[in-house]
Amino acid sequence: MLELDLKHFITYLSLERNLSSNTVTAYKHDLTDFIAYMQNRKINDAAKISRDDILDFLGDRRDEGLESTTLARRLVAIKVFLRYLLKEKLIPEDVTAIMDGPRLWQVLPDFLSVQEVDRLLNVFPNSAREPLTQRNRTIFEVMYACGLRVSETADLKISDVDFENELLRVHGKGGKTRIVPVGKIAVASLKKYLELTRPQLAANPLEPALFISKSGRKLNREWIWNLIKQAAKTAGINKNIHPHTLRHSFATHLLENGADLRVIQELLGHADIATTEIYTHVDAKRLLKIHRQFHPRK
Repeated sequence: MLELDLKHFITYLSLERNLSSNTVTAYKHDLTDFIAYMQNRKINDAAKISRDDILDFLGDRRDEGLESTTLARRLVAIKVFLRYLLKEKLIPEDVTAIMDGPRLWQVLPDFLSVQEVDRLLNVFPNSAREPLTQRNRTIFEVMYACGLRVSETADLKISDVDFENELLRVHGKGGKTRIVPVGKIAVASLKKYLELTRPQLAANPLEPALFISKSGRKLNREWIWNLIKQAAKTAGINKNIHPHTLRHSFATHLLENGADLRVIQELLGHADIATTEIYTHVDAKRLLKIHRQFHPRK
């Protein structure tokens, strides 16, 4: 029965979701491995798969040497598969919907659900007029919209923002630069910050840094990291928050919604991705379209 469910799911991804062949193949590969593991446990009915079965599968694959990024991708595939089965009323509940226990987060990089991201952002209400609240809200919007590292966020300059094309120039590891789309919500927040908020903080009008302190100086990565930790605590988020939490959330949410793995790698700026020559390898308009289609805060 699981194999038939997988066959229908793959057809759904190809025909109804119209995903690329590479993405469909990745889902099929990951889920074939998962189904084989379940069948070895004498489980051939998706309704009988428990949360512990999934945790054991991930733990066993970790012990076999799979990287955390691969394990995260396997979990995403399982979650999307079970969500599909729930939608088709083939299972009574989605056991992955509450998978936030400590055993799981020892296996996978931490990330937040879309609802948890909203809670984190709402620690700094968009309607607030206080300059520091507006600045903090904008920092989080940009980090999540673009999948930025904390250090990349701290190093942003005003000149890195391209409002006309809704793009951001990001200075990554090893001096590498990449161009990423910025969601419309983050663009609006940036405009408000630069027009109304930042001038109230800028002691030196020539300061190039995008995000500055109340004394007008460039924020450092440690300060932004502490801001994330404190905001998560205020939001009542009890996960193991770390500097890459919003970055992992960005990637996971795109993947969960069917974005191509190659595009996600490009947006994250991993080591094998081109730097400023990105336009010679990838059509920036295609990146922008995919980001608009799949990012939950587009």
